[in-house]
Amino acid sequence: MIRSTLLATSASLLALGAPMAAASAHDHSTAEETTTTMTDIAYPDTRMGDVVEEQFGVAVADPYRWLENDVRVDEEVAAWVESQNATTDDFLAQVPGREALKERITELTDYERFGLPQEKGGRYFYTRNDGLQNQSVLYVREGLDGEPRLLIDPNEWSDDDATALGGWEPSPDGSKLLYTIQDGGSDWRTVKVMDVATGETASDEVEWVKFSAIEWAKDGSGYYYSRFPATGEGETFQALNTNHTVYFHTLGTAQEQDKLVYETPDQPELNHIAQVSDDGGTVIVTSSSGTDDRYEVTLIDRDTGDARTLVPGFEHSYSYVGNIGSTFFFTTNDGAPLEKVVKTDIAAETPEWTTVIPEAEETLGGVSLVGGKLVASYLRDAKSQIDIFDLDGQMVREVALPGIGSAGGFGGDTDASETFYYFTSYNQPAAIYRYDMESGESAVWAKPDVAFDPDAFVVEQQFYESKDGTRVPMFIVRSKEVAASGEAVPTLLYGYGGFNISLTPGFSASRLAWMEAGGAYVVANIRGGGEYGKAWHDGGRLQNKQNTFDDFIAAGEYLIDQGITPEGGLAINGGSNGGLLVGAVVNQRPDLFAAASPAVGVMDMLRFDRFTAGRYWVDDYGYPNKEADFRAQLAYSPYHNVRDGEDYPAVLVTTADTDDRVVPGHSFKYAAALQAADLGAKPQLIRIETRAGHGSGKPTDKAIEEAADVLGFLGYFTGLKFED
Repeated sequence: MIRSTLLATSASLLALGAPMAAASAHDHSTAEETTTTMTDIAYPDTRMGDVVEEQFGVAVADPYRWLENDVRVDEEVAAWVESQNATTDDFLAQVPGREALKERITELTDYERFGLPQEKGGRYFYTRNDGLQNQSVLYVREGLDGEPRLLIDPNEWSDDDATALGGWEPSPDGSKLLYTIQDGGSDWRTVKVMDVATGETASDEVEWVKFSAIEWAKDGSGYYYSRFPATGEGETFQALNTNHTVYFHTLGTAQEQDKLVYETPDQPELNHIAQVSDDGGTVIVTSSSGTDDRYEVTLIDRDTGDARTLVPGFEHSYSYVGNIGSTFFFTTNDGAPLEKVVKTDIAAETPEWTTVIPEAEETLGGVSLVGGKLVASYLRDAKSQIDIFDLDGQMVREVALPGIGSAGGFGGDTDASETFYYFTSYNQPAAIYRYDMESGESAVWAKPDVAFDPDAFVVEQQFYESKDGTRVPMFIVRSKEVAASGEAVPTLLYGYGGFNISLTPGFSASRLAWMEAGGAYVVANIRGGGEYGKAWHDGGRLQNKQNTFDDFIAAGEYLIDQGITPEGGLAINGGSNGGLLVGAVVNQRPDLFAAASPAVGVMDMLRFDRFTAGRYWVDDYGYPNKEADFRAQLAYSPYHNVRDGEDYPAVLVTTADTDDRVVPGHSFKYAAALQAADLGAKPQLIRIETRAGHGSGKPTDKAIEEAADVLGFLGYFTGLKFED
């Protein structure tokens, strides 16, 4: 992969690319015509507590505090979940065309998918899914054109297929394979080692790994990883994550014998990611205190264990790219808000930084050092641009991409003659290309056959003005037929807007099905993301967080004003930080949206920092125990701002019982608040997945089922019909 993206630590809230929904037909009846039934819902009783806490002179009620308790431990919460799911299931079973929708999503999902190959020791490792396998399978080939051989099939690991293959890394000579196991969607990982020739798994394993890279020592003797201390009984999925520590595990030994490499007991809030230099002589530990790109970099001599700080102070981003001897390359935003590439000689008594690739007009997303060249990935208005430079920073060539879309990968060794990358767009599933580093030629390595015509859909980019006049881009995707007709159609608007994460074009079978049914799909690149670098991120966080909501609301208004969607035809969706976005804008402009689905959202802005990874998010949200931050958070917190007496859109909240990133109590409390208020005739429901987490590792069948439920619900209330 582009090397510096490794440091986009899993502690941040990640944008979810979960499948969405749809089917066929082109009947655009109005929402009013489709919502005359199924509105008289008897919600389960939810006990209201009497918790009221005074914060900075404000009495804050939290009547559903008890719903924060772990559903695995608290019988009352478990019963509440069961009754809510029963109510929601009864409603969704009545959604017209839902089975046809599910069938079409299944058909569109049923295509062969490949992961990026990784070559080590002449062997090529890659994942493959035949289409409807619940978990992708890991294969190896002897040589580029060798016969595929099955190495790992996670579909055999559990009866419900909710145990997934996480990260994996072949040893430098290709003889061994490190891999991690993710169970039930949790962020926790177990690390194991396989002998590639025999397929046998070693008896030693490592546990309590989270938000970690797994990096081989170059001699193959073992690997580096990061972990948290083991949790107490009943705390695994809710306890705060502190005291991240780097260890080295020697193959064939017990975890208790692992060597401590780096820790900061006096700063338990820090996270530490370990990488091994390309020459194997140095361990690079990158430390962070939250989700911001502000790092401290420590170099540890592999042989002596001596450590020294290369980048102090947590002031800027410095991300390791690669090295040639003692010359180390990094990307940084130090004096370059859109990022640049720098180098230093670590053998010098006082290393000095020299700019190799200056800051450009586009945002630099990541860089890799492959085949003696620097491969730089830029974002130009949220679309990929890939440029190749020599080690002196001279432009060699631009990689020709197939169109408007996203490209990524470009991993490999410093002396490699080849690299691999993927390209995808809203109307194109990911194809894998082999790139010759000398000639600059790309060749298709794997391209899926799909059950639709990509050319029947058009991807456009338009720009609109937000409330304060800021120019914001959006992608609009429709069938060519709908685009040519100029017809206003039911539209699904998606957003995220946080943590410096950019929304770039990508394929979703279920969203394509929404468009097949005659709808439009729109992605708004609102502030808070990373599409335009640091200023764009800063413009949508902390005291500026309201800009994120204003941008999204303005996107909805633009779609109606331009005749892309009719009034009463706009649905919105977002996950994680995007779930917060949806919850906030529904409260602020309930009249604008016909339906909404916030997924795994951060809904209680006054207590997010008390659970699992929530403490990291203060970089984007601020500190609830600081008055200025508290007042800003309280003003938009979805749970605290439900507007009793207003007519709300139909809302389907989604979450999962094993989400240990954004604990499900956020969604539980928010849904209870919605159901307790007088919000008009449309339903306020919650769908709670079992044996699933924040999104990664979800089995294909569960993803399809959820997509049909969510888009069937949104389509019903926007007037998009699916054939039975």
